[in-house]
Order: sequence, then C-alpha cells, then structure tokens
Amino acid sequence: MNAIEAKLAALGIVLPTPAAPIANYVPYVITGNLLVISGQLCFGLDGKLSDKHKGKLGGEIFNEAGLEAARLCAVNLLAQAKAALGGDLGRIVRCVRLGGFINAAPHFTALPAVMNGASDLMVEVLGDRGRHARSTVGVAELPADAAVEVEAIFEIA
Repeated sequence: MNAIEAKLAALGIVLPTPAAPIANYVPYVITGNLLVISGQLCFGLDGKLSDKHKGKLGGEIFNEAGLEAARLCAVNLLAQAKAALGGDLGRIVRCVRLGGFINAAPHFTALPAVMNGASDLMVEVLGDRGRHARSTVGVAELPADAAVEVEAIFEIA
C-alpha cells in the first residue's frame, strides 16, 4: 500500500467506482507527465447525487453541505486518478491545479470557502504535494443540479 492509499484508509475514505462521462468527452487525459481529470460531480459512494448536494449555494444549499459536496468531488477526482493510473495512486507527484464550479445564487460570495472542501482534502491526502493553484467560479447551473463540480490536473511519474 502506497502512502496515498494509506492516508485514505487512515481517513476512512473509500474511493467509489469512477463515474462514466455523461456526454461526449473522456474522464481523463494523460499527456506527458500530466494527468488532466474532467470535472467530477459530488456523487456519493453509491454513485448517486444526494438531495442535500443538489441546488444552489446561497439558495437551497448552505455552506456546510457545499463543503461536503466539494469534498466528495475531490474523492471522485482521486477515484478517476486511480483508474487512469492503473490503480497506482503512488504515481501522483503533486496536485498542480483544481478548478471549482459552484452552483450559486447571484448574491452568494462565499465561493472560495466552499471550494476549500476539495482543496483541504487534497492537502489532507497528499500533504504539501496537495497544495495547488486554483480557480473557483460561481455558475448558474451544473449537470444534474449538482451543488459543486471540480476538475484537476496532477503531475504524475
């Protein structure tokens, strides 16, 4: 068991089966030493979107549920990374970038705080190698009315 798998186990995190694309794209691309993972929604272990993670932040959803949703997105990113890397998360050198999309009501401004759910998980799991560049934007809608979607770029060996 590599250090990343050990840390996930210590945190009690089980990676789900990676979600299949819902449109005309691939879940990930490896180019050179970069693994680019398409946006992941806040699906749970059962592959479903919980009602508490549907809707707009600042509307139907509040910060705590938004943080949980962003964290679930990060778990799903790691599940896609594991699939892309033939089951070997130990090949991750670092998280280079996360891009967050928050389904937000027009007046909602706590976007960075919500996105910390994903960022904090990357740092918990990868340590300093989990510190990354980041963009976070509020959007009018997300697929399946998800509260959060997150994409990632990892450097791999």
